[in-house]
Amino acid sequence: MADVEFSASGVRIERFTRSLTRAGQVVVKDGRLSLLTSNGREIDSAPVGTVSARKWWFIAADSVIARVNGVRYRLTMGQRNRRRDGSAPLRRFLETLRSARGRRD
Repeated sequence: MADVEFSASGVRIERFTRSLTRAGQVVVKDGRLSLLTSNGREIDSAPVGTVSARKWWFIAADSVIARVNGVRYRLTMGQRNRRRDGSAPLRRFLETLRSARGRRD
C-alpha cells in the first residue's frame, strides 16, 4: 500500500452554496482522491485521473473548485494546514493532482 500523497484536515467542503462540512478532510492516497467529513464519513471519491481542480480569480485565495464524479465542490484550505516549510496546502494539492495525472499518461 502506498503512502498518503496529500492530506489536509480542517477543510471546508461546499457543494454550490450548501456547506457539507467545515472541518473535513481531503486525502490523495493510492491514486484516489477522497473527500471526508470531520468524522471520517466519505462524501465523494474518485480516481485522481478523473478529478479536475482549478483556482478561479473570483473565489477566495485559499479555495479551489474541484470536479469529482461530475460534481463541483469548493474546497477551502485554511492557514492551519500550512507546513513548516511554508508551502500552502492549496498549492500542494494542485501539484499532487497534476503529478498524479502525469504518471497516468
